[in-house]
Amino acid sequence: MSYQHPGWGQQPFTPEPPKSRGPGWAKKRVAIPAGAGLFVVGIMLGAAGSGGTEKAATSKPAPTVTKTVTAKPVEPAEDKADAKPTKAEKAEESKKDDSEVKVPNFVGMGLQFAQDAAQEKGFYSLRSHDSTGRDRMQAFDRNWKVCSQNIKAGKTASTDTTLDFGAVKLEETCPASDKKAPEAADGKMPNLVGESVKAARGALASGMSITVTDAAEDRMVLLESNWKVCTQKPAAGAALNGQPVEFTAVKFEESC
Repeated sequence: MSYQHPGWGQQPFTPEPPKSRGPGWAKKRVAIPAGAGLFVVGIMLGAAGSGGTEKAATSKPAPTVTKTVTAKPVEPAEDKADAKPTKAEKAEESKKDDSEVKVPNFVGMGLQFAQDAAQEKGFYSLRSHDSTGRDRMQAFDRNWKVCSQNIKAGKTASTDTTLDFGAVKLEETCPASDKKAPEAADGKMPNLVGESVKAARGALASGMSITVTDAAEDRMVLLESNWKVCTQKPAAGAALNGQPVEFTAVKFEESC
């Protein structure tokens, strides 16, 4: 009887290979140098820090209020020194400095000359009237002469005072005193005979109905200051109740 080893006659034993669990590189550990690790961490921290900086940079700054002040231009002193005052400015300055002056004697002067002389003294409020009482207009002052003045010559007066000159035409003689314009009193008809038609009309109410006829011929009475009243109706002293008024008249160089 022969002895037989237990393994004899059987297939030789082949060890089973281990089961695969993925690629071999996954099981290997990768060694990262210490310096490289610090570099990676620095990049990550830098990225986080830059994000905060960008956020701060994109935020809107507080608004700044700016106040603009425009300086007024100053005229150079030399320009003021070189500028010469005009005649009107001199008169205005004289008026301020001399608020009260002695009134000159204007009687006998031509009306235009008297007005100019008054303005040189600082009087700018000027009037004139017809000394004859005919209520004529002084259309051309050079054709009139001064017969009277409301402020006596030599009297001190403020330059704000109104000077009123009584005047007649150059070829006429000044009356002894200015004739006052007629006027209705106490609602009664005044005596208007001998007055100019213009002055007579002015003595009555503006709404009064007035008829004027030529006493000598059948002429139209156009420039009423050149015509004088010959007759009137109603008579002087009659009550005025709005009734129509009638005048007859002739020119001043004519007789009624």
